[in-house]
Amino acid sequence: MTLLALGINHRTATIEVREQVAFTPAQLEAALDELRVLPEVREAAVLSTCNRTELYCVTEGDGEGAILEWLGRFHGLEVEDLSRCAYHYLDDEAARHLMRVAVGLDSMVLGEPQILGQLKEAYQVARRTRGMGGELECLFQQTFAVAKRVRTETDIGRNPVSVAYAAVSLASRIFDDFSRSRALLIGAGETIELVARHLHEAGVRRLTVANRTRERAEQLAGPLGGEAITLDEIPAALIDADIVIASTAAPLPILGKGMVERALKRRRHRPVFMVDIAVPRDIEPEVGELADVFLYTVDDLEEVIEENRRHRQVAADQAESLIEHGVGRWQHERRLRSGGELIRDVRARGEALRDLSRDQALARLARGEDPEAVIRRLAHQLTNRLLHRPTVALREAATDERQELLEAAAALLLDDSSDTSR
Repeated sequence: MTLLALGINHRTATIEVREQVAFTPAQLEAALDELRVLPEVREAAVLSTCNRTELYCVTEGDGEGAILEWLGRFHGLEVEDLSRCAYHYLDDEAARHLMRVAVGLDSMVLGEPQILGQLKEAYQVARRTRGMGGELECLFQQTFAVAKRVRTETDIGRNPVSVAYAAVSLASRIFDDFSRSRALLIGAGETIELVARHLHEAGVRRLTVANRTRERAEQLAGPLGGEAITLDEIPAALIDADIVIASTAAPLPILGKGMVERALKRRRHRPVFMVDIAVPRDIEPEVGELADVFLYTVDDLEEVIEENRRHRQVAADQAESLIEHGVGRWQHERRLRSGGELIRDVRARGEALRDLSRDQALARLARGEDPEAVIRRLAHQLTNRLLHRPTVALREAATDERQELLEAAAALLLDDSSDTSR
């Protein structure tokens, strides 16, 4: 069995590729069902965010090739195109990668906390679809334990900085006084909630939240004194919006070039700052061609994010040390689990051979054969059956001069301290 982590992220793929490979919440369970029935896959979990799509699987055989082909089929992409931007890790490296992802060391914003919540959601979906077995369960639990230690024992989570914070920070470079700006937020998920909070703390008091359901928008906007609208009301809200930040799970863009162009005319071409955090994108790329629009995507936030990365590097080094400890714990538990499985298999085989010999002996006794002869035959037959496979393996090891196997067999089978009187 091999632990495999396979995926793409913001470092290996453009936003155009990432949005094609992303799984929507509605697709996840069906995708896991398909993934789990591949002959090479024993366990599976899928992590899909705006910056990464990663598959964590326990595999047999050529698991990487089979999973990459499946990923291409599911999204209608050429395997060759995926291969050019995909990465993979095996066993210890896969465990280390997952732990780095969980604590935000592999994120665009170093140490960002949202990824851990997204990983926990991926874990729950995998459990619901029976994708979790002993291997992945142990790995994810150890990962969550490491993430907790990193958050409590290092400063990587102090003053949390996220893509949402980076978007607001970038806006602050354009607007001198947030109190005179009106913001339109599209979506009502965790990222937009963070954006709303950061904008409010920065001084924005005129806030509008647009969402598919007005109720959810009201839950977010209400505590901040904002206004809630539905997606259908966005064209009118755009006319007064100086800042537009979008992050939904919609499969198609919500803001088109024509809609924005009409709003700009009503605004008399006062400039608008826009950030599209969503993958797939919520704002058509052509909107950025308009003269009075400053449009940014998650990939454009790198400068702000790099500044944050420098401040958190010391804490990141401490986190790496805790991750190494976590990988060591996971390796230890994996060895124990593997040893337990081997012990169960060995005992099951021994008990099967015992039962076979016992049933044959009882049958002979029932036919009236001499009890002493039956017992002698039972002992001889059971000894031969139990020692046949080890004897053949030892002969092959001696022929191949595999001294380490011969020494291990001697330690296992010829322990002088064993009590042969029982």
